[in-house]
Amino acid sequence: MKNEIEAKTVGLMPYEKYCLTVKEASEYFEIGEKKIRELSKTHMDDGIFVMHGVKLLILRPNFEKFLGQTPEI
Repeated sequence: MKNEIEAKTVGLMPYEKYCLTVKEASEYFEIGEKKIRELSKTHMDDGIFVMHGVKLLILRPNFEKFLGQTPEI
């Protein structure tokens, strides 16, 4: 049973993922988790953040584009 679960687990690097958790995004983009959560409150309707139940997910390609267009965060 454990081997089946391990076989199904895909270990992707953050740059390979489409959606990142707040912790993954914080580490990948070197931005604090608190700042990412603040950005999500002001940019929730911009197609950068999505909610999966109660979990906040960051759409990596959209967030990268947002950061490229934003002079300061």
